[in-house]
Amino acid sequence: MDKPWLEHYDPGVPAEIEWPAESVDAALARGAAEHPERAALIFGARVGKRLLDAAMNYRELNALVDRFASGLQKMGVRQGDRVAVMLPNCPQHVIALYAVWRIGAVAVCCNPLYVDREVHHLVEDSGSETFIVLSSLYGRVRAVRGETGIKRVIVANIKEYFPFGLRWLFTLTKEKKEGHRVDISGDRETYWFQDVLGRGADRPAPVKIDPADVSTLIYSGGTTGGPKGAVHTHSAQVYNANVLNIWAKSRKAEEVMLAVMPFFHIYGLAEVLNTTITGGLTGVLIPNPRDMEHVLLAMEKHRATYYLAVPAMFVGFNNHPKTKETDLSALRFAASAAAPLPPEVHERFEEISGAKLVEAYGLTETMVATMNPVERRRHNSIGVPMPNTEVRVVDLDNLTEEAPLGEVGEIVVKGPQVMKEYWNNPLQTAESITLGPDGQGGWFHTADVGYMDEEGYIHIVDRKKDMIIAGGYNVYPADVEAILYEHPKVLEAAVIGVDDAKRGETVKAFCVLREGRECSGEEIMEFCRERMAAYKIPRMVEFRDELPKSLIGKVLRRELREEERRRLEKRV
Repeated sequence: MDKPWLEHYDPGVPAEIEWPAESVDAALARGAAEHPERAALIFGARVGKRLLDAAMNYRELNALVDRFASGLQKMGVRQGDRVAVMLPNCPQHVIALYAVWRIGAVAVCCNPLYVDREVHHLVEDSGSETFIVLSSLYGRVRAVRGETGIKRVIVANIKEYFPFGLRWLFTLTKEKKEGHRVDISGDRETYWFQDVLGRGADRPAPVKIDPADVSTLIYSGGTTGGPKGAVHTHSAQVYNANVLNIWAKSRKAEEVMLAVMPFFHIYGLAEVLNTTITGGLTGVLIPNPRDMEHVLLAMEKHRATYYLAVPAMFVGFNNHPKTKETDLSALRFAASAAAPLPPEVHERFEEISGAKLVEAYGLTETMVATMNPVERRRHNSIGVPMPNTEVRVVDLDNLTEEAPLGEVGEIVVKGPQVMKEYWNNPLQTAESITLGPDGQGGWFHTADVGYMDEEGYIHIVDRKKDMIIAGGYNVYPADVEAILYEHPKVLEAAVIGVDDAKRGETVKAFCVLREGRECSGEEIMEFCRERMAAYKIPRMVEFRDELPKSLIGKVLRRELREEERRRLEKRV
């Protein structure tokens, strides 16, 4: 199996790298020793046209991680225990994750947009007994706590690491109004984040962590839909962070990362946060990535050099009226993933910013698998395999036989960044990680269809058969359809993604009503709002007398997608 892509690596990027045999948190301790006064995190908020924020250096961050780790141990959290974390991008999120890893526990990433039933599933499936949550989201944990195995809850207030003036302003104007002020006094084993820090010792009790130990559970619909916990090890995450710093030729302790991708998502966790800490970068934390004015102000004020985002964010950047008046001279590297990047968006961003933008590819199960070389990037390609990584295209009818170059097949990935397994799901693991074209195991089947050209660049022809990517979030039609079927007036339902200029795709539902029943699209959407995260909610609802089906009665989503495509072509 040759590797034609190696000839197209940028100078200085090796075919294989070596990475430390250590836990994820070790990079933070090393950073505190090597560059203690270097700003690790910058956090605050936009107030009108101004940014009010403050920095925390590597020494301070590492000390807080030590204290929080000790506090967790004193509460009874032990090595191997799962700890759910539901926070936006804020210092508490970083402290919590690195503290969990420092004591050998397992971080379970929970989307802050999850509603009660989704939180319930994550807790029950992962077996999480400790839950760290933002105060404004605490009600969701409280609602499911009695039905799950949650033993202890830690509540963080977003204002805790605001600079003094902003904290005072937030307390007066927003804390109560936006639901951040909660009473936990009567709830058993429920603690404030700062109290846990206060109870912790300067150092946690030492724990022996093997790099092959599980570090993180992050939930994905997988290749067949349905939420499953992708299991990542310390070694996989350490490799991923190191290889990205090498690929981007990061200047140790000099770069500034604009951290807009949420840390509960594999993109934000593995590609943004861990890359920042491992490379000694400064991370500028932005809780709301849709606030493009905040993004632009932060780029200019903090001289950001890195911007990792999704296509919808680059569209927003290109079209924001204040982009042209923003000083972007420090920005040098940007990456786009999670959805196809239109060439015109790519070119416009580089023209405006002067930075080099590369398209990359990865999944919850694989972290980063391919990326365009910085100096040899190509439109309409997700790039080439990363060092130490094999990516092949296999025949759709024989998944162990490699497809010829240029021919379409399923993309499969093998490398140190690929997940270990699906949590407590051996059947799905066996279906997703199989023998490959080299006759060896360990190949992850992405269910994405594409081809490799003669130079080793990968091109995606179609994404996962039915998955919708709306605003950078993965939406699985079966999840939405399951809720629609709960509506008393709905007889049948199907969900597809339709093109959307701002969000990449948006969710459209097709419903067949029960005989004699009437219903509006708004009623369907309201029903969904109470039962699922906002990004999953259908933005369009079409009622039909029947849905297209196969001979065996299976609803044919592909026909619905084709109808929408033809409808859009007629409009054009």
